[in-house]
Amino acid sequence: MSLLPDITELMARARADLRMGVPVVLSDRAQGSVLVASTETLSATRLAALRALGGELCVAITARRAETLKARAYDGDLARIAVPDDVDLAWIAAIADPSDDLNAPMKGPLRSLRDGQADLHRLAIALMKTARLLPAAVITPLPASLPIEGLTRINHAAAVSFMTTRSPLQEVVAARLPVQVSEAGRLHIFRPEDGGEEHYAFEIGRPDRQAPVLSRLHSACFTGDLLGSLKCDCGPQLRGALAQMGAEGAGVLLYLNQEGRGIGLANKMRAYSLQDQGFDTVEANHRLGFEDDERDFRLGSDILKTLGFSSVRLLTNNPAKIAMMERTGISVAERVPLKVGETAHNRGYLATKAAKSGHLL
Repeated sequence: MSLLPDITELMARARADLRMGVPVVLSDRAQGSVLVASTETLSATRLAALRALGGELCVAITARRAETLKARAYDGDLARIAVPDDVDLAWIAAIADPSDDLNAPMKGPLRSLRDGQADLHRLAIALMKTARLLPAAVITPLPASLPIEGLTRINHAAAVSFMTTRSPLQEVVAARLPVQVSEAGRLHIFRPEDGGEEHYAFEIGRPDRQAPVLSRLHSACFTGDLLGSLKCDCGPQLRGALAQMGAEGAGVLLYLNQEGRGIGLANKMRAYSLQDQGFDTVEANHRLGFEDDERDFRLGSDILKTLGFSSVRLLTNNPAKIAMMERTGISVAERVPLKVGETAHNRGYLATKAAKSGHLL
C-alpha cells in the first residue's frame, strides 16, 4: 500500500501545474526526460530558466497549426519548431496563438526539427488539450545529471495507457428537481475518476428502461445555453429538447461538459475572434491547432448504460452521435430531428456544420 499518487492523480496534477505555468517532466526509458511548459502560461522568468539548462528549445504544435504557419510537420501529426536564441516570449506565444496571424502572417523563417523521436512531444500536446489550453508546448531536454525536485513527473508509457482508456464515471448523487417543462425531474451528477469535469443526466418522468428513451446528447454551451447567444443554435436545441421530453412525459437529457466542441470556453472565444476575422468555425479550430471536433460522445453512452438504458430515440442532427451510440452498444431506434434556432447571426455557422461536419440541417 502506498500514499504516493498513481498515474490518474499525477495526470490531474500535471494539468493543474500547466494551467498555472509550472513545467512538468515527461520521461521515457528510451528517450530520456524533457521539461514541458504551456506556451499560454509560460512566464519570462521560467523561459529564462529553461534556456539556462543549455538544451535545444522547441515549440511543439499540431499539424493543423503547422499548416497555417507553413511549417513542415516532419512527425506527421505535429511539428517541432526550433526556438532561436534571440527570440522572446512574445515570439513563442505568436507561434501558438493565431490571434495576430493576419496582422503578422510571416512568423519565420521557421525551422522544423526532424531528428529524434516525438513521442514525448505528442504527449505534451495531448496534455495541453486535456488542460483546455492552446495545443502547443515549449519543450527542452532535461539532462540526466540535473534532476529537478518538486515538479510533477509523468511516465510516457503509463500516460499513454491512461489516455487511451476512458475514465470510469461514478454517480455522485441524484435528487428531485422540478423544472418549467416538468415537475417530475431528477438530476444525476456523474464524476470521472481522473479529476475531469463532471457531467449530468436530467431525467424527466419515469422512462421505461425496456423501451427506447427520448434522449438528447447535449454539450455544454455557456454562451448559448445561459446567455442566449445568437451565434449558435445550442440554446434553442436545449430548450426544444426539454420541451419535447416534458410534452411526452419522459426523457433523458445528457449534459456533457465539453464546451466549444471539447476545446474549452477560452479556446472557443479565441475561435469566435477568428470567425470575426472571416474564418468559418472549422477553419478557426484548425488555425488554433485543434481538429474539427474534440468531443468524446462516448461519455453519453456510458451514462445511459449506468442509468439502465440500452436504446434511445435520439434528438439530434449530428450523424456522428448516432454512429457513436451504435458502436458503443446503445441502439438508436429513431433519429428525432431538432431543427430550431436559426438566426441571421448563425446561418453561416449552421451551413458550415452541414457542409463540413455532415449535420442534417
